[in-house]
Amino acid sequence: MNKDDLEKYDEYPEITDEDLARGRLRINMKDVTREEWRASVNAKKQRINIMLDASIVAWFKSQAGDRGYQTLINEALKQSIGHQGLESTLRRVVREEIKRAA
Repeated sequence: MNKDDLEKYDEYPEITDEDLARGRLRINMKDVTREEWRASVNAKKQRINIMLDASIVAWFKSQAGDRGYQTLINEALKQSIGHQGLESTLRRVVREEIKRAA
């Protein structure tokens, strides 16, 4: 396979200035300026690199639709954290109720 063939199958082709000019920046479905977008993203998110199983990435990509698979992964992690807090609270309450009943 030569370089031209590889570029045809590149999952993440280079973004051109024309691509950027056509794009729209949005927060909560509202168009925003580049400065507003940068301020919002930089305030709320941190860029990281993470290695995930290929099957995990494939599943999230298949579920993502227009939202983007990284957004879905972020939401799944948030839910997991929330469920852990809920589970520990529930366990504590059940233990307290068992002690009262004894």
